[in-house]
Amino acid sequence: MKTITLNNGNLIPQIGLGTFRSQDNAAYEAVKHALKVGYRHIDTAAIYGNEAEVGRAIKDSGIAREEVFITSKVWNEDQGYMATRRALKRSLEKLDLEYLDLYLIHWPKTYASSAETYKALEDLYEEGLIRAIGVSNFSFHHLEHLFATANIMPQVNQVECHLYLQNEKLLNFCRMHGIHLEAYAPLMSSHVKELLQDEVLQKLARKYHKTAAQIALRFLIEREFIILPKSVTPARIEENAAIFDFELSDEDIHTLRKRNRGRRYFPDPDNIGF
Repeated sequence: MKTITLNNGNLIPQIGLGTFRSQDNAAYEAVKHALKVGYRHIDTAAIYGNEAEVGRAIKDSGIAREEVFITSKVWNEDQGYMATRRALKRSLEKLDLEYLDLYLIHWPKTYASSAETYKALEDLYEEGLIRAIGVSNFSFHHLEHLFATANIMPQVNQVECHLYLQNEKLLNFCRMHGIHLEAYAPLMSSHVKELLQDEVLQKLARKYHKTAAQIALRFLIEREFIILPKSVTPARIEENAAIFDFELSDEDIHTLRKRNRGRRYFPDPDNIGF
């Protein structure tokens, strides 16, 4: 599994298993199977309600803790300095872990709340309870305001990104500041059928003897995104990871770049009601 070096020197596997909407035994079995077939990166969040199942699957896998990169996120209701510290403690208890590899602010609220929450992340990072820190769903202005008060540059910004929402300007902005973009919903989540019917993806799938999903994921990999495809189906979990044995040509990457539609399927961070 290919890894990427974060701006603090830590390594993160470039593909992880997303667990959004994965519940109870389905979440447990998905994580356990992913780890069995070679995944070493699992993404969860407090609001997903599955941290306990994720943690149990990691423990039952028999894989050493230091070999698995585990991410969780602080929910909006828990933003603020002390509330964030309490939220991390709860997540660690549910996951049955002593530390997280990455902890993110799940969504931006006010600039002030982001700054206060991020200060908590920085202190928890210095205390060794988190190995890397970052944000999720932050756009340019959220990041710029965070930079004004942050002492530690975020390592990761996790955002919706897929063939129809390519985030090229945000990608370049984050690269300029040493922040890696992480793509959630890389297969367009519940709109995956629409994505897989894309004629360009289907044509390239035939050319490379891969599936349309694998072409879509490989496109993000070659743009140096960290990707988090989500599935609870064993065959699809395996398929999503089988993307490191081929490369897209420059011409084909250019063709896929033209498929961008600026189409968002998750909330706009500037217009959230939670």
